[in-house]
Amino acid sequence: MKSAKEIATEAKILNKLKKYPICEKLAKMLFDDLELQEMQDYANTVSIKRLGFNDHGPVHMKQVANNAIKMLNILHEAGIQTSLEREEVGTFEDSMCAVIIAGLMHDLGMTVSRDAHEEMSVIFAKPVIEKVLLELFPKDLHKRVVIKALAIETIFGHMSSHRIHSIEAGIILIADGCDMTKGRARIPLSINSAPKVGDIHKYSAHAIEHVKINKGTRKPIKIEIGMSGDVGFFQIEEVLLTKVNSSPAKDFVELYAGVINQEYKCYI
Repeated sequence: MKSAKEIATEAKILNKLKKYPICEKLAKMLFDDLELQEMQDYANTVSIKRLGFNDHGPVHMKQVANNAIKMLNILHEAGIQTSLEREEVGTFEDSMCAVIIAGLMHDLGMTVSRDAHEEMSVIFAKPVIEKVLLELFPKDLHKRVVIKALAIETIFGHMSSHRIHSIEAGIILIADGCDMTKGRARIPLSINSAPKVGDIHKYSAHAIEHVKINKGTRKPIKIEIGMSGDVGFFQIEEVLLTKVNSSPAKDFVELYAGVINQEYKCYI
């Protein structure tokens, strides 16, 4: 059974994709894919119950997709081409398809381990990607090849441990880092366990009250993060900023963060 938050996030995604019928169809196919849902659910079980990490399941993956779709739309409205458009090998909708796929599958490798989970995610995602793309583009081998390759680059590069080169992959990298609000840490913090390495991520995420993604003033995308306490700066400086600085989309983003009702710091 899908949670209320999952269903609400799916609705937000579909609302953003109304202008792109192929992308909307793809998202619906993936939301209805029972194998993908099982993998997302089990990734969360391993992440939270076995490893003691934050949410890495269906809500997180859908929120990352939602963040990325919003950022990609902002760039499109600002007249900035995606890598596929710039290279003249695909359309904006092709880029959006790759971002949707990557957002919804980037953490499937958490079903196995945190270590090298981006590589494991590619292994689990590949057959699902091939299945849905064959249904979407049965007569267009070029689209299937390009979108699959871009989606795999994006999944492979979402931890900033591997160098990526496309704007699309760079957007997912940032979108992943932006899912840091306290809801991700709620379940891990409720489970009694002995202190261990990595706990700072749970406590830091619990201090993040909101992450807002909107059109910027200096750059196309503005990310604004409000927190309840200084511990939240760890999540920004050690996680999000690392991802932004590794992203090919860095030049399109401005980032502000601070404790609510205090002056916000401009990072980039």
